[in-house]
Amino acid sequence: MTKKERFQKVLDYFANHNPSAETELKYSNPYELLVAVILSAQCTDKRINMVTPALFSRFPDAETMAEASQAEVFNYIRSVSYPNNKAKSLVGMAKML
Repeated sequence: MTKKERFQKVLDYFANHNPSAETELKYSNPYELLVAVILSAQCTDKRINMVTPALFSRFPDAETMAEASQAEVFNYIRSVSYPNNKAKSLVGMAKML
């Protein structure tokens, strides 16, 4: 079986067994979902949902976050796991977008 066939098989499985999968992360647009997913590594959705309102208030879009320093983003996410790495990742992601 090729990688493409295996990938399709996995997609088909989830489409049949869990067609309406949902996340507990709270977001209102694709940018917020991307940020929340980056933050969620090794952390609970509950904790992420506690820090994202203030983060999204200060950085409502990728352009705003791209202009921020890593230290400024860190101040908003200091209570999540690995905040230094995640602040760096968020600013880098925003600059790429």
